[in-house]
Amino acid sequence: MIKYIFVTGGVLSSVGKGIVTASIGKMLQARGFKVTAIKIDPYVNVDAGTMNPYMHGEVYVTDDGGETDLDLGWYERFLDLNLTKENNITTGLVYKTVIEKERRGDFLGKCVQIVPHI
Repeated sequence: MIKYIFVTGGVLSSVGKGIVTASIGKMLQARGFKVTAIKIDPYVNVDAGTMNPYMHGEVYVTDDGGETDLDLGWYERFLDLNLTKENNITTGLVYKTVIEKERRGDFLGKCVQIVPHI
């Protein structure tokens, strides 16, 4: 059975949520659990690649070329995992995916709305 742990902390950056998440994951690994980590960011940017590093922090580039939040680097090092850009979800990426589906005609002419489509 899959179980989820959510670590939240509002909009304040650099308070250690990434390290806490990686540490919890490491403790679970030590107990024999298989773990992964996913970073969900509320910003409307598709990824962290074009964001000002003075405002957001350094970009972490995954092996598949994903320009992600630096926390993915913590997750990889602590948990000895190779994560991909799929482990970093942003609001912008969600919207981009829905818009691409709409442009392809996947919604069959429906009016695409936040609820129920996003």
